[in-house]
Amino acid sequence: MENPNLVNSDMQSRAFHADCNWKKTSGGSTCLFFLLLLLAVGFTNGAPAKDNGREVTLLFTNDFESAFDPIPAYWRDDVEYLGGIAQIATLVETIRDRETLVFLFDAGDIFTGILSKLTEGAVPMEMMITMGYDAMAIGNHEFEYGWESFADQKSRLPFPVLGANLFYKGTDHPYAQPYAVIERDGFRIGVIGILGRDARNAIIPSHVAGVDFREPIPIVKGLVNELRPAVDLIVVLAHQGKTAPMQTDDEAHPDIQRGIEADYNKAGEVEGIDVLFCGHADAGTEKPVVHPKTGTLIMQTYGQGTRLGYLKLQVAMDTGAILSHQGSLLHVVSNELKPHPMIVQKLEHYRALFPDLQKTIFHAKERFSRVYNKESDLGNLYADILREEGEAQIGFIHAGGLRKDLPKGDVPLADLMNSFPFKNEMVILEMNGAQIKEVLEQSLTLERGMLQVSGLNVEYDLDRPIGGRTLSISVGNEILDPRAAYRVATTDFLAQGGDHYSTFPQTKRLTKKGSQPLFAEALQDYLSAQEVVEMPSRGRLIPIASK
Repeated sequence: MENPNLVNSDMQSRAFHADCNWKKTSGGSTCLFFLLLLLAVGFTNGAPAKDNGREVTLLFTNDFESAFDPIPAYWRDDVEYLGGIAQIATLVETIRDRETLVFLFDAGDIFTGILSKLTEGAVPMEMMITMGYDAMAIGNHEFEYGWESFADQKSRLPFPVLGANLFYKGTDHPYAQPYAVIERDGFRIGVIGILGRDARNAIIPSHVAGVDFREPIPIVKGLVNELRPAVDLIVVLAHQGKTAPMQTDDEAHPDIQRGIEADYNKAGEVEGIDVLFCGHADAGTEKPVVHPKTGTLIMQTYGQGTRLGYLKLQVAMDTGAILSHQGSLLHVVSNELKPHPMIVQKLEHYRALFPDLQKTIFHAKERFSRVYNKESDLGNLYADILREEGEAQIGFIHAGGLRKDLPKGDVPLADLMNSFPFKNEMVILEMNGAQIKEVLEQSLTLERGMLQVSGLNVEYDLDRPIGGRTLSISVGNEILDPRAAYRVATTDFLAQGGDHYSTFPQTKRLTKKGSQPLFAEALQDYLSAQEVVEMPSRGRLIPIASK
């Protein structure tokens, strides 16, 4: 399969597809004829077609995850801050004022963060209402507060919340609206939303106990066939693919980026999708990717609101063909965008309801950063707290649960809560050495990032075959004994088998459900008792290069 991240084009015809890319074809005579034909009827890339073309602009976000404030762009030399919901709202408004026909979509994961948790999603929903979204897909984070809560909360939105392959458990009754037809100025878009298998597995099982997730492809095929005669364009909002690395600077690290293979494959299996806006993997596509078989345009941002997806189309109104496209991920440069006043007002209102969030909890001597595929300082700190608070020998926390770096200096409660914004209870397990090795080997597949550990020292080699990457494992000063029992502290996300960790549910649980505090509460209690927090010891997860 051709690398989907390299399949880009600034000119694409649905009838012609990408198998005749005039820039790459040797000689290019057939493609040159097509180009000349387009020019002959008065079309140039980026300019309105004279007779049968209509200019349409599609804006989109994905995996915003309640990143309300601008974040320091410490990995860039040219930009000080990126993102911020009030700044994105201003950018959207500017584009609407400038262009003729604009739609705004989201591909899922609007929830997470302390303000979202305290209001069970009301705050991010209020932001989207003000910004005037046209539709959104359901992401895995929309189930953070349980499937019953979201079933109620989504009703507050004045736009469609889509999940075509979600059904109430054991029934054919849809959990969410499967599709919508959005019409503006006589132009009609059929929008379908789906949630993929990997995203479903990123949810605590008990949080989706009342929902069935069905294979989306047959459902999408049926809906595309149904909608095609009635609309001018079909857009699919898909929350699928591999879980994102959740690293603030992941756009600067191609080595950890997930890619869009799942989206690319989906686009190739279903004819008739014009545009596929994706989420979950945070796999930024700097330009639209064009599937060579179907001509579907695929885009995704890096998440966290640092970019706004932008796609301008020329659509032939007689045939529905996309005559041209221009797309990019627009940087949300916070310093250059005046905050949207209504968004600012709403945020101030909700923050005023929880004044304690701005109180300083502790002073950090250094910045505590996350790293998805390696040992990290924030991971070490939180794994240590789990182990100490659980009076355990070993602490485990999943890298994907760490959602925000902690700044150097005074750390307010809001930052602390946003770094681990989940309602996950602490759990104490009894695990034998063989089981501990199993979870470490699964961690070293890097499928869901690297488990962050406390009480362990692990030497590993990622060049070795999966299942045999640990070279040595010690608990304290002792070599791990496969038959010995160890007391392990973790969260109920992992204890229930989250992130595909099937070994944890097979272990002996030493604490009853509800008997332990939420880990977020334990963090607050532990760190507020510290005046200054030092950097924890490093060198727990030690890569050893193959000879």
